[in-house]
Amino acid sequence: MTGYAGEGEPRRSPALARPYAWTEGRTAPSVTIAVEALVETTAAGRASAGYQSTSALDQVTELCLRPRSLMEVAALLRLPLGVVRVLVSDLMEDGMVIVRDTLGEHAGWDERHDLMERVLHGLRDL
Repeated sequence: MTGYAGEGEPRRSPALARPYAWTEGRTAPSVTIAVEALVETTAAGRASAGYQSTSALDQVTELCLRPRSLMEVAALLRLPLGVVRVLVSDLMEDGMVIVRDTLGEHAGWDERHDLMERVLHGLRDL
């Protein structure tokens, strides 16, 4: 349903299915990626940066020229976290991005606490 929000601006209905169209309807990534994991574009991804289009995959590659957390990428693209997980896992399979865990398996309480502080700080900055 389209109406008018005011001074000539059309009001648009939310397109709930649209982001999932970018993932070809897939809702589960091929790998598990934590929300705080850092995503960074690889050399192959950087090489293709000059040929970027407006696709969501290309936007993720462009955003991750500097390392960003998965949740930050989702917030900047204004996409659901699940959609971004699928996109990032696709890019990983193509060698366009790498994903770095922020904590190792044997991380202590102090490291986990510091990570939680960084995540909270990042959320506030968004």
